[in-house]
Amino acid sequence: MSVSVRSLVRCVKFRWVSERIYSGYMRAADQVRLYRPGNAAARGSGAWHTVDLRSDTVTEPGEAMRSAMAQATVGDDVFGEDPTINELQTVAADMFGMEAALFVPTGTMSNLIAVMVHCRERGDEMIVGDLSHLHIYEQGGSAQLAGVHSTTLTTLADGTFDLEQLESKIRHDYPDAHYPRSRLVCVENTHTIMGGRVLPVSFLQQLHSIADKYGLAVHMDGARLMNAAVALGVHPSAILKHCHTVSVCLSKGLGAPAGTILAGSKEFIQRAVRARKALGGGMRQSGILAAAGKIALLDMMARLEEDHRNARTFARALTECDPPLYHVDLASVETNIVCFCLRVPGLSPSRFCELMEEVSEEEIEALDQGVRVLMFPHFRGTVRAVWHLGISEEDTQLAIKKAQFVAQRFRLKSARDR
Repeated sequence: MSVSVRSLVRCVKFRWVSERIYSGYMRAADQVRLYRPGNAAARGSGAWHTVDLRSDTVTEPGEAMRSAMAQATVGDDVFGEDPTINELQTVAADMFGMEAALFVPTGTMSNLIAVMVHCRERGDEMIVGDLSHLHIYEQGGSAQLAGVHSTTLTTLADGTFDLEQLESKIRHDYPDAHYPRSRLVCVENTHTIMGGRVLPVSFLQQLHSIADKYGLAVHMDGARLMNAAVALGVHPSAILKHCHTVSVCLSKGLGAPAGTILAGSKEFIQRAVRARKALGGGMRQSGILAAAGKIALLDMMARLEEDHRNARTFARALTECDPPLYHVDLASVETNIVCFCLRVPGLSPSRFCELMEEVSEEEIEALDQGVRVLMFPHFRGTVRAVWHLGISEEDTQLAIKKAQFVAQRFRLKSARDR
């Protein structure tokens, strides 16, 4: 090895070691900033408890899922030879009342595939709610990758939209060369931005009737469909009989590590397989993931009511907090998501989330322990908290105590600043 090469190697090694040391130092410094042991050390406790309410995507597979994944029989799914994948798809199709189903890596890809299959020509049009996940959070993939035009409807507080407005947006002049062709209507259930609201079955029934009248397909972004079914007390198929296709996420409240089910007619799924391959979603021995997905579908739906109950408990506690720092519309808390506003103009959602995450000696003195509650600033100045299988009733009570502590702390600070 030449002298110059040796020098280069030494420089690279030195830089790598230096960066590791620096990053370790910064992590340690960050911990000191959030928490100085002080009084906690005297109580024999040098740690804090974390309640992660950022999303139900943070769930981790339990022992049963991990065991099923380890023991899964697998094959090449692109060849249609993975038995665990095939079994999952059969189970899902039967559960959703559809002819066929397809295992897809992510919900974003699943929704995009649905748009691509329903809107077969570039320049076709889909109609979506202006606050839908598909329209807001999926990077405009329908236009960017599929060449599909979108027209939007005003999303109402319950996650629905006005059906008269829908009819007014349907293009009736095709094949006039000036206009795109209306092909698809998309709905979201439960509705994320609107706080996990459940679409009424009566709305879906009327929507389906209009779609049939004008020859449109109805696709449901049902990332949290199972939460909707539990909230309504109905089988998922009772909701989906009013839709042509659906995308259901396995890695949110159902607790699988990855994966989404796309379901519809046999012809639709045959076309979806081709679209999935084009998007790079054709995986090989993915039965390892499907094994977890099967447990998610068959065993995890029943426990979603626990998440809904804990979310309502938290929401009610916020309305009863003294001082009244929080505003929550209790009627809107239908599933596992709580969105709330802060009544004090001087406290931003971002700063509130920082306060909920920080642990101070003052908190440990008051609560006899430190609690980090992780949340996100949300839409239109709200804060969002999401319940999932990783959050127990005890965790919920700790989150309530932390929210009460922050409210009291902010009141004291405001009094001092006057």
